Amino acid sequence: MPLYSRITGTGSYLPPRFVTNQQLVEQLAARGVETSDEWIVERTGIRARHFADEGTFSSDLAVEAARKALEAAGASADEVDLIIVATSTPDMVFPSTASIVQHKLGIAGCPAFDVQAVCTGFIYALTVADAMIRSGTARKALVIGTEIFSRILDFDDRTTCVLFGDGAGAILLEASEQPGILATDLHADGSYREILHVPGHVSGGEISGSPLLQMDGQAVFKLAVGLLEKTATAVLAKAGMEKEQVDWLVPHQANIRIMMSTARKLRLPADKVIVTLEEQGNTSAASIPLALDAGVRSGQIQPGQTLLLEGVGGGFTWGSVLLKY
Repeated sequence: MPLYSRITGTGSYLPPRFVTNQQLVEQLAARGVETSDEWIVERTGIRARHFADEGTFSSDLAVEAARKALEAAGASADEVDLIIVATSTPDMVFPSTASIVQHKLGIAGCPAFDVQAVCTGFIYALTVADAMIRSGTARKALVIGTEIFSRILDFDDRTTCVLFGDGAGAILLEASEQPGILATDLHADGSYREILHVPGHVSGGEISGSPLLQMDGQAVFKLAVGLLEKTATAVLAKAGMEKEQVDWLVPHQANIRIMMSTARKLRLPADKVIVTLEEQGNTSAASIPLALDAGVRSGQIQPGQTLLLEGVGGGFTWGSVLLKY
């Protein structure tokens, strides 16, 4: 009998420090940077975000989200036999954040590793976990997206620092005789790497290059809209399904205009798009699992429904997952 993978639990965690646009505007003004709540909302749809406190790490957020996913699935940490963490803001250069999460969950022995595909990271990690479960390598996988982007933002650049927030989302993916993950679609093109990147690195005990996020917003917007439509079309074709069969779009929460443009191309009404952007901002690899958990816990997403998860990120990376919840 064919082996499939299904999501059995979702969880999320947002650090308690809640920063509204107005609070951020005042902080930026003290630095001589001018912007406004209206400017941010009009261009992005973001009204607030969460920032982690000093001394909090991506692994800390990930562990909280993972525990909630395990609780929702009725599973214990010692049943987990695979941990994949998607992050661009790891605790340290090495070891992996996943191995740190493993230790903080009180378990040892199972494979644990990170995936780095920026905002598409969770899509990549979910695809890898699905393949490992289908191959029989694992049966219960924690797949986590976790980020503390506030530490790599340039607060002198109003076009980027207002966009991002911190948080973590997690799922428990389990082996099943019933189809859950229906199809996946992954892509990357390194020729676009400079439109969204953090070019710094550690060399000789010092930071070489800039350790802060740099983005060409217009280039990213233009590229993202077209690529999201292509990957959505591709993943539906792989599953032999039509746009009309999608119940919910769970997109990377980058910009409300990009998200709604994708929905229109899929002929999905706005009320069939899970949106957490307004009070979370762009949480990169964490945004899709955060949105998924919000949809599940609000009762919007129901068992048996078909979900389309999709994202784009630095690299440039993009991809999608079609699944039956």
